[in-house]
Amino acid sequence: MFQYYFLLGVRSLRRNPALTALMVLTLAIGVAASVATLTILHVMSGDPIPHKSDRLFVPLVDNGDIENYKAGDKIDDDQLSYRDAVNIINSKAGERRTAVFGIAIAIEPERKDIGAFNARGLAPTADFFNMFEAPFLHGQGWSPADDKAGADVVVLSRKLSEKLYGDADPVGKRMTMGGFQYQIVGVLNTWNVVPRFHRIIGNNDGAFSEEEEMYIPFSNAIRHEFPRNGSTSCHQDIAPGFQAFLDSECTWIQGWIETRSASDRAELQSFLDSYAIEQRKLGRLKRAAPNMLYDVREWLDYQKVVGNDNKLSVWLSFGFLVLCLVNTIGLLLAKFSVRAAEVGIRRALGASRREIFAQFLIETTVVGLVGGLLGLLLAFGALALIAMQSKALTLVAHMDWVMLLTTFGLAVASAIIAGLLPTWRACQVTPALQLKSQ
Repeated sequence: MFQYYFLLGVRSLRRNPALTALMVLTLAIGVAASVATLTILHVMSGDPIPHKSDRLFVPLVDNGDIENYKAGDKIDDDQLSYRDAVNIINSKAGERRTAVFGIAIAIEPERKDIGAFNARGLAPTADFFNMFEAPFLHGQGWSPADDKAGADVVVLSRKLSEKLYGDADPVGKRMTMGGFQYQIVGVLNTWNVVPRFHRIIGNNDGAFSEEEEMYIPFSNAIRHEFPRNGSTSCHQDIAPGFQAFLDSECTWIQGWIETRSASDRAELQSFLDSYAIEQRKLGRLKRAAPNMLYDVREWLDYQKVVGNDNKLSVWLSFGFLVLCLVNTIGLLLAKFSVRAAEVGIRRALGASRREIFAQFLIETTVVGLVGGLLGLLLAFGALALIAMQSKALTLVAHMDWVMLLTTFGLAVASAIIAGLLPTWRACQVTPALQLKSQ
């Protein structure tokens, strides 16, 4: 019977075409608005590295001034000083450790048709690429020995590599950056991590920034005293000179530690607490604030990657969907009311109320399917318009299979909910009254 009722539902679309089109359009607009905002929230709040997000941790210690500090206050800084970053890198904590800060370096291409230009990049340690599973197109990252030596080596993004060398494999070639000759050891494939959890601080677009263009060793950037491209926080005045800056309590480096398993978190916390105690003995970390560890999901929450305004937008869009459903209910009542005579005849011929209910509910499901298809097209259009607003929105305004299925599920569910009252009203038709009126 389901197939029969479904075919009746398809045929019913041709009845009162204007009314049917209005129902489908009303439902589609409500679904499109809801799905478009829900898609953005879904992408923004996703786990960027789900199989190990509970094993990657951001360590934070409070090295701020003791003035105006109250016992129990949480750390008010999101980065590490150079001293703390180096100490953590050189420790045996976890399985892998890295320190990262942003750089911007002038590149002097060999090609005469390309002038010198600035490129954005990162200065991490060697563990960075394996820790965050960066996808290599050519070559590989540098070695721990290169870290120790501050070697002049570089890993390029695919986009920068193609700009400088076309489709050729540039590994082994040398290029001039910041006035120094660097050997290319690897090229990353396109790496659009959403959210870009390992590089939230210091980017104009935060967790939804574009991928970096190149990577050089942390120690190399320090050795060449390259300028920082990111956020720096200093609690007190410092003496002139780069070394004085390194020796200061200014925070400008992001630290990450990877453990072998999630259960090693307590051990890592113990290490961080012990480290803070040792530093206090040296006259540092005077606030004695709680030392913090954030795994990936906690870090995204702490950084408010998904803001309250994003959640509010979703609630407002679903409120709009409810209004569309109210209108759809009214249209279905009008559509089914003109079929009272048909229902009366069917009831007189022996059809039960249950069968009438099933028939009309399946018809509303057909309306939901058509509304879902149109809503999907409208949602794609809405996301395309949203993506045109900024580069950051381009990364989040796209639909995956989960949201494709959600679109149809939401449309069908909405149509069924909207059709419950009209269908119930249709089942209350009294056959004798309808036959008498005929």
